[in-house]
Amino acid sequence: MMDAAAGAFSVFFTQEPSFLSFQKHLEERYGLSNAKTLFEMSDIPTDNHIRDLLDPVSPSALDPVFADCLDAVRESGDLASFRTNVGQNDLLIALDGTWYFSSETVHCKNCSTKTKKGKTTYYHGMVNPAIVAPGIPQVIALPPAFVTPQDGDTKQDCEHKAAKRWLTRYGTLHAPHTTILGDDLYCHQPMCETIRASGLNFILVCKPDSHQTLYEWLNGITEKYVIHKRNGNTRETWNYRYCPNVPLRDGDNAMTVNWCEVTIIRDTDGKQLYKNAFVTNHAITTETIEPIVAAGRARWKIENENNNTLKTKGYHLEHNYGHGRKHLASLLATMNILAFLFHTMLEFMDEKYRLLRKTTGARATFFNDIRTLLKHLCFRSFDRLMEFMIESRTRLHDPDTLPVPV
Repeated sequence: MMDAAAGAFSVFFTQEPSFLSFQKHLEERYGLSNAKTLFEMSDIPTDNHIRDLLDPVSPSALDPVFADCLDAVRESGDLASFRTNVGQNDLLIALDGTWYFSSETVHCKNCSTKTKKGKTTYYHGMVNPAIVAPGIPQVIALPPAFVTPQDGDTKQDCEHKAAKRWLTRYGTLHAPHTTILGDDLYCHQPMCETIRASGLNFILVCKPDSHQTLYEWLNGITEKYVIHKRNGNTRETWNYRYCPNVPLRDGDNAMTVNWCEVTIIRDTDGKQLYKNAFVTNHAITTETIEPIVAAGRARWKIENENNNTLKTKGYHLEHNYGHGRKHLASLLATMNILAFLFHTMLEFMDEKYRLLRKTTGARATFFNDIRTLLKHLCFRSFDRLMEFMIESRTRLHDPDTLPVPV
């Protein structure tokens, strides 16, 4: 079982779908492989062996790994840089849904379905949370919550339900002094009540079309705050509006929230560059509105720096590594997210990794180098791999040293 788990994870960590087959060739030729030295596999498993063994394993089995990673980032001091000027130096956790598998033919009992023009698409979805912060390019991945049929529920599961399950399961672990970010899908009273019941705060996108009652209350009672900023060679005017204690929906039991809006205008031609509105439970004043809006705008990082990275930067989240019949697809997706988290931690905490990422340039070039080296050479440790890559930039290696190990 450990060999199967390590084998699956090695594919995601190295971003090499054929990693295990290359390691079998190394072992046949030299009697040693990176599968054994770097990932501590006793025997290199086959793809079918991995799928058969891992299919019954719930993704929640990996929760302790996420917890250990977060503890490590906290102890290293890197988590402190994600704290903001919102609330009491709150951390920001962005929630967003995404698909990680879809097919018109392959499906299982855990698949959701979507029918359009007579064609049915089977898919797996999840809510993929991450800790984000304005001005910080990295995100810290957290355990996902999967969209999957629930016992006793006759309706199809959805992102909203999965997000509420995530908050119920993990929310109190991050409370207090944490703020949840989300798009307009999350901006409704049941979700806000779930967030607050978990001891968390919220800043959520609030669109006029889906919150007509709230916007009717705003007529003529909003406060204004205007500041001027320079963005490079461009001067901009940031127009803020805000209003406290407005009802989130119609009805006597409506939750009251604090609303704010920002409109960014380029001074040279009056063009509107950005406009969005948010609701929050944080108090809004002229002193707090800027960090609150900055935090709300950081929500896009969950899409650009997290989901898009997992889909387009070598992790291939949407690739079918193995669908299975029970948990395989969701477990492999979780391992893929963990590989991304490990790479983020190395960038924070490993000087050699950070140096190579900085000097190599593009992420694709860096991982191409790693894949090539691991295909032909065997390294005693990951640290030795990093040293070898650094040394290769300063001197030529004797070709006679290429046969493993190094």
